[in-house]
Amino acid sequence: MKENLYSGKFLNMAKEGRWEFCERVNDTRAAMIFACTPDNKVLLVEEFRPPVGARCLCFPAGLVGDVAPESAAAAATRELEEETGYTAASMQFLFAGPSSPGLTSEMLSFFLATGLSRVSQGGGVDGENITVHEVPMDQIDSWLEQKRAHGVLVDPRIYTGLYFLRQL
Repeated sequence: MKENLYSGKFLNMAKEGRWEFCERVNDTRAAMIFACTPDNKVLLVEEFRPPVGARCLCFPAGLVGDVAPESAAAAATRELEEETGYTAASMQFLFAGPSSPGLTSEMLSFFLATGLSRVSQGGGVDGENITVHEVPMDQIDSWLEQKRAHGVLVDPRIYTGLYFLRQL
């Protein structure tokens, strides 16, 4: 039987037997967007993440339905613009799966954004303090290594996204 340990605005902490985990309160979905500009620059975002106490580098991503009910594709479109300042002519669904099944109920949908156009500065909303990086594809591997050497944590899903972007 599941026991609720804590309830917050976005997460519940629960326990079932010896297993402790987080559950998303509202919609359990999130979206991550693999994006590359028309001049072949990979779009990545960097921000401080309190759970790991460090700046982290990843593809643009966010919760589905955190503002209002929406589809995963609509959330991907919204998050890409909010975080990077780009819109996409096409937002192609790739696949979905659990983001960290031993820890959370969150399900992550992955999208490939193409036909990008810059419409704003990006940087997020509500004080997110996101730094947008546009990295030439032919320099991405060494650039990621430099960021890692300077203490920035690199989300391993970047390498999944690079696989798809290199297929373009």
